[in-house]
Order: sequence, then structure tokens, then C-alpha cells
Amino acid sequence: MSGAPEQNRKRRSFKLFLISTDLQVQDDLEGPILLSRGFICQEQDQGRTRKDALWVKVLDNGLMVKIEKKYLLEISADLVGLVEPVSDLDVRLNLLNNPDNLRQLASLPTNAPLWVLIGAQDELAEAELKYIGPLSGGSSALYFGVELKGTAVGRGTCNGSNKGVRYFSCPDACGLFVPVSHIRLRHWSSRNSIDAPEKTRDRSRRTNHGVNGHRSNNDRSNQPHLRRISFNHNRPKAQLQTQDMLSRTAESTPIAIHNNPRGSSSPPPFHIGQRVCVTVDGIVHGGEVQFCGALPGRSSTHVGVLLDAPAGNWDGLYKEHRLCHIPCHLYGVLLPVSSVFAEQTSPKPILKPALSPNPKQSPTSPAPAPRPPLVLPTKQALKPPLPPPKPTHKPLLTRPLPPPKPQNLTLVSASEHTNGSHSPLRPVDDEEENEEGVDDYGGTGLETELEVGSMVEVNDPPLFGVIRWIGHLGAVKELVAGIELEQELSAGTDGSYLGERHFRCPANKGLFVKLRNCRRDSRFPVPEKPVNQVERCNSIAFADWGSERVDEHTPPVDGDEAGQLYEGSKRGIQGHLNSCYLDATLFSLFSCCSSADWVLFWPSDAETNQSSKLAQDLLRCEIVNPLRRNGYVCASKTMALRRLLEAANSNAGFTNQEKDPEEFLNKLFQLLRVEPLLKIRSVTQQAQECHLYQLFPPTLPASPAPPVNSPIPMASPASMRVASVQSLLESSFLHGGLKFAEAPSCLLLLMPRFGKDFKMFDAILPTLSLDITDLLDDTLRQCSICQAVAEWECVQCYEDLDITPGHLKQYCQTCNTQVHSHRNRASHNPVKIAVPQGTWSGPLHHTRQRMSLFAVTCIETSHYVSFVKHGPQASDWLFFDSMADREGGENGFNIPQVRGCPEVGRYLGLSEEELSRVDASSLRESARRLLCDSYMCLYHSPELSLYK
Repeated sequence: MSGAPEQNRKRRSFKLFLISTDLQVQDDLEGPILLSRGFICQEQDQGRTRKDALWVKVLDNGLMVKIEKKYLLEISADLVGLVEPVSDLDVRLNLLNNPDNLRQLASLPTNAPLWVLIGAQDELAEAELKYIGPLSGGSSALYFGVELKGTAVGRGTCNGSNKGVRYFSCPDACGLFVPVSHIRLRHWSSRNSIDAPEKTRDRSRRTNHGVNGHRSNNDRSNQPHLRRISFNHNRPKAQLQTQDMLSRTAESTPIAIHNNPRGSSSPPPFHIGQRVCVTVDGIVHGGEVQFCGALPGRSSTHVGVLLDAPAGNWDGLYKEHRLCHIPCHLYGVLLPVSSVFAEQTSPKPILKPALSPNPKQSPTSPAPAPRPPLVLPTKQALKPPLPPPKPTHKPLLTRPLPPPKPQNLTLVSASEHTNGSHSPLRPVDDEEENEEGVDDYGGTGLETELEVGSMVEVNDPPLFGVIRWIGHLGAVKELVAGIELEQELSAGTDGSYLGERHFRCPANKGLFVKLRNCRRDSRFPVPEKPVNQVERCNSIAFADWGSERVDEHTPPVDGDEAGQLYEGSKRGIQGHLNSCYLDATLFSLFSCCSSADWVLFWPSDAETNQSSKLAQDLLRCEIVNPLRRNGYVCASKTMALRRLLEAANSNAGFTNQEKDPEEFLNKLFQLLRVEPLLKIRSVTQQAQECHLYQLFPPTLPASPAPPVNSPIPMASPASMRVASVQSLLESSFLHGGLKFAEAPSCLLLLMPRFGKDFKMFDAILPTLSLDITDLLDDTLRQCSICQAVAEWECVQCYEDLDITPGHLKQYCQTCNTQVHSHRNRASHNPVKIAVPQGTWSGPLHHTRQRMSLFAVTCIETSHYVSFVKHGPQASDWLFFDSMADREGGENGFNIPQVRGCPEVGRYLGLSEEELSRVDASSLRESARRLLCDSYMCLYHSPELSLYK
């Protein structure tokens, strides 16, 4: 009756606890589970909490268990996120001794100086703090993002990103994400700045020696006690035993385990150079020990062996830590110490004695051995410790027969019904055979790669089968796989679980196992994982294609010198992963023209705009200067710029998706914080600033053209709908009531396009010399009739067929009266235009303001290319394609190419009327792409560029 009011009450936050002693609890699905001292738990289900026990979720392994309160010690919620990423439980407990120090580290400001432990030997490296927080949306674990400084530069693992999410920005291989156990405060002073590293290192070795997982008994006894927490109570002694299976809602009785004190030192079982033998793929091999000890971040002992025969697949590295030197990965193996034997000792047999043909257990057969306790691993890195072993021989065409059922198969069921219709067969675990959860087959995280139909193996020695079903079973929270085994199993089913059928298979061949305990069938080669092309684009992968940094300002070259510099294969900017939008735009802007160079030197505050300064330096010294000096830029340089753009913008995709040049330029100029290129005034007299201008198509009817003498094949009547950039610009400004508030030094114009299948124009003629005199605001303009100072402008006259249609019309006072006195133009509404102050009479003679075409960017089927003018001659044109060729397959490299295309100069010299009569089928490929696929035309005024 009181349940509803209780649910409506505001529930208190869940408490957090620390397990004070090593415990064993019995679970109906997991079996006996060992919980280590130092594990962190979170209270669950407050409404049904008993006085003497709690349901808690263990954050270190994600399991839900019931533990007596006397073994749980409450800890502060603000400390849990800090110590949760610390995998070494001794270090975690040591950190909790000083909660004030933890809170001080958590409150450090950005750019605080730190010492960071890096490398296998935990070297102290200089660093600065850049980020404190979780690395995934649903995680409470707090990591410290640092940027390495000084001699540690280049020893990091990232550039401030983790799994594609940007948390801070720093140069490549200078960023690290570490737990709180790996950082130390760094204080500098004029007196001890030289001695600070050594003193800090010595102090850290004395007080925090447990970071490496090595601690003597004396160190343990001298440690201060945890505040509010005591671990010195007596631990009850109990022998490990297998208990009866309980239901999920039944209460489990925890059993405290008496074991040796954590950290008790013992000599390593093997010494370097000792002869040992190991078993690889069922064959015993001899070798020498090259490494013996605890793996970085783990407490279990592993042995690295240099084999006498090429039967291994380990190169001496573990999670980027060099453990020993192995000349070739085929001669190295890394195994748990339990799998390595001294040469004079024979290893345990791999296969057990064969069973009788009847899979059912006979009445006289001995009872199955008790199930050993399951030791669940603590959280580890996402990478598997070791890759799955690869066979050294070619797989057989038919799958080999599996080994007979091993006697020590870790399978528990409450019934021996072999057909499975009533057998509550539970999903089994195979981790007890794998010391402390270390999966040499890469089982950790492999469940994301397995699917229905995958050939897998479980247990050790393995049972082979095929996954027939994946889903959830009852109260099991994790995914469960239903496997059809190759061999019959006494406790197997026919694909049913607790009376419910999930798949069909022969009797005694069905097995339900947690998906995370499945491994790929090691008898077959492991399929190659897809390569992350964003991360692959680095200086190491692109070593043979690299380009050098050039710090000195390098002006562009032109004429024949530009042709010699750029023309050829492996020239221009190398494309990679949908980068053509960026490659074509940068080559157009900077390869042969200096009018946009002012963005390379735009002043910025390095302290407040660090990303802008970094992007400007990258663009100038890594891309533009090397391009102009060597004629080539590697894709790793442009990828670095793309990463900066993606980090500076909330919308992702700059590193791997297709973009448009206008989006790239807008975001680039925003990142560089430069002044807009254009200032355009509308009829409301409000000047608007922008970097590019989109042309709108005119409503100009086609006019017949007289025959012309031309070597280019002509058709009569006109065969193509053609518009020039000059007419498009004038029409757009006139109908929009726009004027340039000031003459631009660089003008980037986007062509009107309406998709691949429909174009308003068959061809757009890039005007070589663009006249913008009549598009400037507050300047002297000539009368269209008498060349006097114009005072009136008429939009309706623009399309009048009687007075040269398609050209701007402005008139002096006299001509305006005469033109609009005609009855056909009586309805026109001329507009008064601004005239600079002064006395103006007679014809006006002044230099017209013109801009020169220096590049055209084109698009065809989502691929951008560039045409660049590199000299004064009409034939001085280059064609650039950043992905013209390719070396290798999916993981190969694009080969950029630049070639001369002097033939396009003939077409650019034609008028609109002449081009409209050109036979479209006669266009050469380069000319067709320039005229029919133009996307952006780039103009500049060399005189005005000097003042920008």
C-alpha cells in the first residue's frame, strides 16, 4: 500500500563503496567469483536493501553481486572517478590514503605544469595539463589529458583526440590521456629548477613506488592508513569450494579468502637466457627466455620466449611497450608463466584421454570435478593484449577433426538431460583457464567483430563451432552466443535453453556461452581489420611520400619556371581520404598567385588564439612554402590542417568526408581570424562582409551571332547555352541591387549549378579580364551613350533588346531624359546613383577597374580538380588532380599529377556567342571540364593586392 508514495519520493543518490578484503561470492551464471580488495562498488536497488547485505555493481568488472555490509567501506563520490581508471589496486589504495591530494589534482587549472610517467620504466616527462574528464559519454572515469613538453615531445600517442573525439589540441604524438596515478605536480623556481626533475623522481619512487606494481613487505607495512577506511581487520579463512547453483534473486553468501599479502615479492620463475619449451598450435617448441615479469598495467607474470623455429607471432611489444628484443615476430611468443616449462620438464598434455562413444555419463563414471573459481579481470585497455595466433601452414581444404572432449570442461548444469529441452544449462566461462583474464587470443573486445555464422572456439583446450544465434537469455545482462559444436558434448543441447528454442542443431551439439568468451577459430587466418585512414595519414605511414617543412617565405614562380616546377607525376598536393576539395582549392589559391598571401601573415594573438596561430603556421610553412619551393606537398600535412578544422568546428567530417570548397574556405578563414575578402552594399546601404560570392543566373535571352572564322568547329544555329562570368556577375549585382563597397583584391565567385543532371548553362565562359568598374559604389561612372559622368542607372534597360541587351545601362542627366522619353521605356524606373563631390563636365576618361582570372576549380562526379594560369601567355595553363593515379589497393597512396594544358587558352579567348556555336562533341577533355564543370572562378587585382 505504501509502495506508490515511496516511489514518488525523491531518491537519494547511490552510495559508493570500496571492497575491504578479497572475497569469493557464488553466482548462478558466473559461478564462484573472486572480488579483489580495492574494487569499487556502487549501491543498487535502494528499495529492497537489507540491513546486513547490499546489492552492488562492481565498477571494475560490471557484475551485480550481493555483499555483506561489513566488507563494504563507503568512500566519497568525488574520488571514485579519479581512482577508477587506476588498474593497479595497490596504487589505487595508496592514492586514497591522501584524498586531499586527489582533490588538489582534480582542481588543477588548464596549462598547469606537471610531471607525467611515460614508458615502460615510468620515466618522468615534462607536460602541461589540457583536459580533465571522461573519455566516453557514459563513463565516470576521469582521465588527465596532457601535452608533452621538452624532451618528451613526440613520445605521445595522439593529438588531443580519442576515438575521433577532440578533447584538446596539440601537435601530433604530443598528447596523452593518463590516470591520476601517472601525474605529479611540477613546481619551478629560479633556485631549484635544475634539481626539480631529479627530486620529484626520487620522491615519487619513495612514496608512489606501487605505480609499477612492485612493492616490498616493508613498504606495505609503513604505509599510512586510509582516512575513514581501515583494512587491518582479520580476514576469515575458508577453503575455495563449489557451492550449489542459486537463482538470480537468491542470496549469495560471500566468503572471505585468506591469501598472501598483496605485493609479497618472490623471485621470477625463469631468468633471461634460460632454455624453456612451450606449446604452439599443439606442437612443442624450444626457445630462450627474453622477458619474465609483470606486463605493464597488470600483476600477472608472463614470459617472452625467442623460439628456435618460426612458429610465433610476437615482436617484443606489449601495448606499445618494448619488453624485449625479438629479431622477427615469427620467432617470438608471449605466454602466461603457467604455459612455459623448463626444458628438462615435459609440458602438460594438450589433449585429454578420449571418452567412450556414449556421450552420456555412465552410472559408474566418476563425478565431474568441482568447478574452480572464476577470476574476473579488472578493466584493461581497449586493445587486446596479443593478436590471435596465425597458423604457420596453409589451412586444409576440409576442417580437421576436433579434439575429443576435455575432462576439465568448465560446464555446470543442474540436470544431465542431453537434449536440452528441460536442462537449465547456463552460459559457461572459459576465463578460469586463462590466468587473471589475460586472453592470448585477443578475446577482449572481440565480441564486436563476431556475428552469426562466425567460426569460433571456446575453452582451453578449445572446442570449435559456429555461432548460430546471438541474444539475451533471461537475467543474463551480457550478450550470449548459441554455438553449434563440431563434436557432441554430454551437457550440450539441441539449440534450446530452459525449454525455449533459439536455433536448431543435432542433439548434444548446442552450447550457450557468453559472447565475450568466444574467440575466433585460431585454425584459420584472422581477417585483416580495416585501417583507420585518418590515423594512418601520419609521417610514418607516408614516409616515402613525405614533404619537408620550409620556414622561409617563398613567393610563387610563373611562366616556364612554374611549368618546370609543377609539371609531372607526384606534383602538387597529394590527395587522401576525400581531400580533393581542399587540395584543389589550396593549389588554385597559392601555387602561382600571391594575392591571397596576406592570410599567411595576418596578425593574431598567440596566447588567446593559439589554434589560429598553429593553423597559420601549418598553412604557411608546411603547405604553401613547400609547394612553391619543391612543387609537392604530402597528404599528412593537409590532414593536420583538416584535423585543426575539425577540432575548431562542431560539425565533424573535415578529416574523412566530402566537403565543398566554399565551406572549407569559410571555416579556414574563420579559424585564421582574417578580415573578410568582400564588402558588398545592398540597397539598404548596409555593407555586408563575406569571403565568397554566389552568382545568380540572368534572365537574358539568347541572341543570334554572326558567323566567325575560327579553327574551332562551329555549329549553326547555336548548339550550347553559354553565359560568361562577366554577364553573370553584372546580372547578379543588378537584380540584387548590390555594389562593392570597396574594390576587392581577390574575388572568389561560385558558379550557378543545379546538380549533375540539370545545368542552367551547358558551358560557363570564365572571363579572362573581369570589369567591375560599374559595380563599385560611390565612384565615377561613364554614361553608356555619351561617356559623360553618369548620374542615373536603369535596371529595366539591362534586358532591352533595342539598346544592347546584357550590359549595364547608366546615363547622364541628358541621355536619361532622352532614352526614357520613348514610349516603350516610359514605364522604366531609373535610379539616382551617388556621384563623388566635384565639378564634372564633358566626356569622362579614366582607367577602368579590372580583375584577372588566375584559377578555376571544377567538379565532376564529386571530384574536384584545378586549372591554374601560370604565366602571361594565353597558353600558360596547368591542370592539377590530387588523385590522378594510385599506388597499391585500399591501403595504398594517391599520386597527384600536374600537366600543362595550353589548348584551353583557345577557348577562353572566344566570346559568348562564339562559344555557344562550338560543337560540344569537338571539345577536348580538358576544355570540356573547364567550360562545362566549372565550380569556382578565382580573380585577383595584383595592384590592390600590394595594399592588402
